[in-house]
Amino acid sequence: MRQLTKINSAIAAVGLSTVLFMGQSYAENSTTTDAATNSSTIMPISVISILSAQNDASSSNNSNLNNKPVNSDTINNNNNNINKDNTKKESINGNDSINNNPTNSPDISPVTKGVSQKLTSTSETATSLNKFLPTIKYNTENLSKMAQQVNAANWTAGANIDRITGTKLQALLNWHQSGVGVVDGYWGKNTRKAMQAFQKAQGLAVTDTLNEETWKALTKNARLAAQPVLVNYKLNDNDIYIKTTTIPTDTKAKAKLEGMYYESVLEGLAEKFHMSEQYIIALNPNTNFDVGETITVYNPGKPNTKSVSRVVADKTTQTLYAYDDKNTLIASYPTTVGSIATPSPTGTHKVKVKVYQPNYTYTHDDGSKSIIPMGPNNPVGSVWIGLSKPSYGIHGSPDPERISRQASAGCVRLTNWDALALLGTIKDDAVVEFK
Repeated sequence: MRQLTKINSAIAAVGLSTVLFMGQSYAENSTTTDAATNSSTIMPISVISILSAQNDASSSNNSNLNNKPVNSDTINNNNNNINKDNTKKESINGNDSINNNPTNSPDISPVTKGVSQKLTSTSETATSLNKFLPTIKYNTENLSKMAQQVNAANWTAGANIDRITGTKLQALLNWHQSGVGVVDGYWGKNTRKAMQAFQKAQGLAVTDTLNEETWKALTKNARLAAQPVLVNYKLNDNDIYIKTTTIPTDTKAKAKLEGMYYESVLEGLAEKFHMSEQYIIALNPNTNFDVGETITVYNPGKPNTKSVSRVVADKTTQTLYAYDDKNTLIASYPTTVGSIATPSPTGTHKVKVKVYQPNYTYTHDDGSKSIIPMGPNNPVGSVWIGLSKPSYGIHGSPDPERISRQASAGCVRLTNWDALALLGTIKDDAVVEFK
């Protein structure tokens, strides 16, 4: 396999136009990301000028913390490769062999129609979302046997939730804006929470296990239920030729990096498709992850496009609930809300500032400061939504698979893709409640 390098993550995983957020931003210390450090002082960021990028990376110019131009198509051949020999391949539901059984029907997806996360509306939120979320073009021709089984899956009362049904369930919940976090096909904590948020939004009885009433509600919209869950995606230059880096543990060493990039192309692909790295490998056991190859991935569908007027960070359920101006629950996201050592605030606050690609300032015990550059593996991920209560906010995460399974330093931590989706829809003065 050829050497895999990395352009700026915003091009590989976002592909956005020039956007400028002005104001102050604050970032909090991440105890799980930066285990080698133990103190933090919050520093303001006066203006974050974020990247100007098109889907064609060769025409892009990016900005780092010092606003020094970075040519995004510079390729560093010393960056990391995907080393699949060191990554355990999983079997899927006892059916390792994923055969390419041809199908005669063309792509007839009733909802995304071969283009996922591309919104045609001209509303303010749709325009913002199109800037932040990557457009994913896919097809359903010659899908693998596994993909066909997932797409055709139907749960019946009393049946176990295996990985085939589990993937379909996670997709349906996501498409109803009840986010499960990382898609991996397994029934677990975040899937259960998403189901309960969906039940709450639908006025159903909240249960610990899937029931027939909930499944019927999830599949009531026949067009949505028929949308393909697993699809074919052809890898392109912007997926593969991306900057990668080895992220050190020491904070001062992190501050010397050009950017907090992905550590591998596989990590970038997993975030683009909202999947676990292991699931991508399990679905594509014989793939070299090279330009021109077609891989099987999860179809993210379309994000919530309704404006968010209020969010509630529930510390008990570790879920962020989003409401519109009529107090209707329109979306939910799994989250990490504070910890015993560093609890989240209480009460009601407001959104003060919204920043894409923030940096992160860390103050050491001796008073010296380290500024960790922007990137998806920054301690606050790719998004900072600062609150009226100084030093607290809603932000992304460098470790999406640990959402709801880690601690935060008092803030509300989401996956980067959920944080981006919220950034595109939350109002500038939205209310943020902690309960």
